[in-house]
Amino acid sequence: MTTNDTLTQQDVVEKLRDADLVMLTTALPDGKLLSHPITIQGVSEDADIWFFVSLRGGQAEALRSGPHVNLAIAETGSWLSVAGDAEFIDDRALVDELWNESAKAYFPGGKDDPNLGLLRVSGDSAQFWGLPGGKVAGLAQIVKAKATGDRAPGGTDTTEL
Repeated sequence: MTTNDTLTQQDVVEKLRDADLVMLTTALPDGKLLSHPITIQGVSEDADIWFFVSLRGGQAEALRSGPHVNLAIAETGSWLSVAGDAEFIDDRALVDELWNESAKAYFPGGKDDPNLGLLRVSGDSAQFWGLPGGKVAGLAQIVKAKATGDRAPGGTDTTEL
C-alpha cells in the first residue's frame, strides 16, 4: 500500500492478521506510557484484536486505569499504528477458541490459569506508513535515499475503524 491507495478496515485487519507480535502501549495513571510486546491471538472482521494478558503486573494495572491504548507494528518498509480502547472480557468459550500451545509458555496453568486474562482492543483509527514495492523494494529505497541524501519515498494513510 502506498499513499496513493486508500487504507480500508479490511487492509488493517489483514495487516494485523499477518503480524505475530505488536507493541501494546497504555498510559499509567501518572500519564507515563508503558509498552510491552504482546502476541495477537485473533483479529475479527470488525478489527477487534484479541490478546491473552497477565491479570497481574504493570500492564494489567495500566489497562485497568484507562482504556486508551495503541498497537504498533513495524516491518521493513511499513508501519501500522492502531489506536483504540482495551477491555478485559470474561468469555471462557472464546479463551478455548483462541488458546494455542504457545500461550502455555506464559500461562503454565493452561486455559484455567488464574492469571490468564482475555483482552479485546477495539480499534478506533489506524495509520499506515509504507514504501512502494513491499519489504525488499522498500529496504532498497531506504538504502538508496541514504546513499544519495534524498528523502526516502513513502507516506501515511489513515482510516477510521
